[in-house]
Amino acid sequence: MDRVYVDNNATTRVAPEVLDEMLPYLKDLYANPSSMYSFAGEVAEKLKEARARVADLLGADTEEIVFTSCGSESDSTAIWAAVNANPDKHHIVTTRVEHPAVKNLCEHLARKGWRVTFVPVDGKGRLDTDYLYRSLTPDTAIVSVMWANNETGVIFPIEEIGNEVRERGIMFHTDAVQAVGKIPIDLRHAPVDMLSLSGHKLHAPKGVGVLYIRKGTKFSPFLIGGHQEHGRRGGTENVASIVALGKACELARQHMDAENTRVKKLRDRLEAGLLAAIPASAVNGDIDNRLPNTCNIGFESVEGEAILLLMDQHGICASSGSACTSGSLEPSHVLRAMGVPFTSAHGSVRFSLSIYNTEEEIDYIVEKLPPIIERLRNLSPFWKENQAAKAAAG
Repeated sequence: MDRVYVDNNATTRVAPEVLDEMLPYLKDLYANPSSMYSFAGEVAEKLKEARARVADLLGADTEEIVFTSCGSESDSTAIWAAVNANPDKHHIVTTRVEHPAVKNLCEHLARKGWRVTFVPVDGKGRLDTDYLYRSLTPDTAIVSVMWANNETGVIFPIEEIGNEVRERGIMFHTDAVQAVGKIPIDLRHAPVDMLSLSGHKLHAPKGVGVLYIRKGTKFSPFLIGGHQEHGRRGGTENVASIVALGKACELARQHMDAENTRVKKLRDRLEAGLLAAIPASAVNGDIDNRLPNTCNIGFESVEGEAILLLMDQHGICASSGSACTSGSLEPSHVLRAMGVPFTSAHGSVRFSLSIYNTEEEIDYIVEKLPPIIERLRNLSPFWKENQAAKAAAG
């Protein structure tokens, strides 16, 4: 096969229907939606439709949807808004396994004098909610907890956490970039004040995202400029990409059952095949409570980067963690927080599927990857030492 793409938590292909819908706004319908003539009004109407499509997917009202450039901007905006809205509060609560968009900003704020609590997870990546609740104080300005982890797919109990945080009168934000479009989300019932999503994780193009802001939430804009987005995010709208995101959200609603049935079966087929064929391999994360498309497997005593390079020779595209942290020689901060042994964390690979994957592709990976692991282990002194120790022990 020329290419088998199983890195959809990094980015997704743009759906053909999405591309078709956005193209006119790159070619013929190019007016600025803020202008006063009817040509611009036609474009503005399409923005309203896109906003409604996003709101429908989330169970939100259209006026609660703010378009941004990406999930990272949405995350930063939410946290800065909470800090600015609560100038007398200097405490932030988040988790040890957040995406760098949240993790690095919170570390930056800690260096600037804010007190930040990073809530731990257990060996399966499950959040210590008791630790989180004990951390809440009258000085807490915001709690930011991801809905689902981008590396392991582990889903956090957002509704339970939101209820507890709301009772304390604290603002609650969730980075739902990986969850939106894969599992049902209904913000009419989930006690969330702000939620982030990114278009390129659900088959829209890169460069567009959303920040949901519940009605009544205290908010100050991060990007100050014109009147766009009701004064909550300045800058001329990225019309074509917003239209694309609206269509992608509509498709995500239609494909939700497939994500949780067919895609999940493909994920399980891949996982079972690799675990059966490759000794000393194990799933990282909670296999009973994770996204239907995500599988993270640790292969003992090999380097993840070497695995990826050799898989690439067969056209297989996967990842050793978050694309935002690739290039680092350190093992994933998520796997380190889970206490995954160093020799396994370094050899962990994330496979993240989409509705476009097939059984033939899954079987191709199961065919090609075991010889790659065997080849690398034959070159690994750690693997040889480990095998010798096992033999000596009987």
